[in-house]
Amino acid sequence: MTGMMVMFGVMMVMIFIGMPIGYAIGFSSIVTFVFFSDISVSIVPQNAFTGLNSFVLLAVPFFIFAGVIMSEGGIAKRLVDIADAIVGFVTGGLGIVAILTSTFFGAITGSGNATTSAVGSLLIPAMEEKKYDRVFSSTLLAAAGSIGIIIPPSIPFVIYGVVTSTSIGDLFIAGIIPGLLMALALMITCFIVSKKNHYGGSDTRPSIKNIAISLKNGIWALLAPVIILGGIYTGVFTPTESAVVAVVYSIIIGAFVYKQLTLKKLADALYKTAILNGVTSFIMGFSGAMCKFITVERIPDVIVDAITGITTNKIVILLMINVILLLVGMVIDIIPAIIIIAPIFLPLVVQLGVGPVQFGVIMAMNLGIGFVTPPYGTTLFVASAISGVKVDRMFKTAFLFVGVLCIALLLTTYIPAVTQVLL
Repeated sequence: MTGMMVMFGVMMVMIFIGMPIGYAIGFSSIVTFVFFSDISVSIVPQNAFTGLNSFVLLAVPFFIFAGVIMSEGGIAKRLVDIADAIVGFVTGGLGIVAILTSTFFGAITGSGNATTSAVGSLLIPAMEEKKYDRVFSSTLLAAAGSIGIIIPPSIPFVIYGVVTSTSIGDLFIAGIIPGLLMALALMITCFIVSKKNHYGGSDTRPSIKNIAISLKNGIWALLAPVIILGGIYTGVFTPTESAVVAVVYSIIIGAFVYKQLTLKKLADALYKTAILNGVTSFIMGFSGAMCKFITVERIPDVIVDAITGITTNKIVILLMINVILLLVGMVIDIIPAIIIIAPIFLPLVVQLGVGPVQFGVIMAMNLGIGFVTPPYGTTLFVASAISGVKVDRMFKTAFLFVGVLCIALLLTTYIPAVTQVLL
């Protein structure tokens, strides 16, 4: 237990002094193996390689690539137009359009940052033109980005499925209703805030004709999640293969249908994907080494004994786990958090009667809320880069959205049907 405390202590110190999280995880793992274990430190690079040597993990770079292409190829713009035609005219309409579009886009890319970047670059300026407070609109887009990792397909679900040997297809299905609950919670909040601050809707006139025109123009964008998820659920292709299908489909639609994807944009998308995947893979590799120490030292058993020594009440234990995961999501990126923490808590929640699929959704929701929670909230930084609003100015509004997202989280935690009704 001392070794684990030192490992996490060293990691947190490295993160707070500005060391990239991948290096912080690797350095803390090496320190722990050297001073608190008889195992050779060579286990670190060995496990880093083994952790990445998985066919299923190929889904990660392909979903990242698909998200970047769809942003550049006009698909995101068509989704915005459809949402605008349907709900844009109501009070707070542009904010609701942002949430609805983020939900659609998340059903294509599985990435929170990609969702905030693609939708935010289109709607934050538009909301500013309509006199929305820039801090509010920026924070709303950051919060909406968290839906992107819950609505299937989801990159964190792929990681969790690999780490815990849980069906990724089941995780995708189980994430549909929780993702929609998150979207609904944000829409209600947006409507109330907009009513109070007199934020209007868009200039789009509500009519069957406008909706029909937007659907006609955006039909190929809407078909993307249908093809991707339909192929998985019908068994036509695996989740990994669906990521490749998403890339091919987005290239064809962006280049030949919407004609906005040029060779230069495609090259830029490849470059961005290589950078993002390199960072992700580096973190995942060293996270695997850290997991090795956790497994060898039987840390999950220690954690289970410690928590059950405090209480055996299922409701209280699940609440404690949620609080811990929310705190973790505030300071650690979602991918290393899943790799490190899922094996620790999964044995405990299984004892409580919570299945691996439900816990996977609960964990992703907690860590996804961390996307919009200071100080680490990555979608806050993405929205800040788009809008020019300093991140610290977004904190107060961020906690409002965190609160309503936590309501959706509690419903998912304590009502198993939320994740199981579609399975």
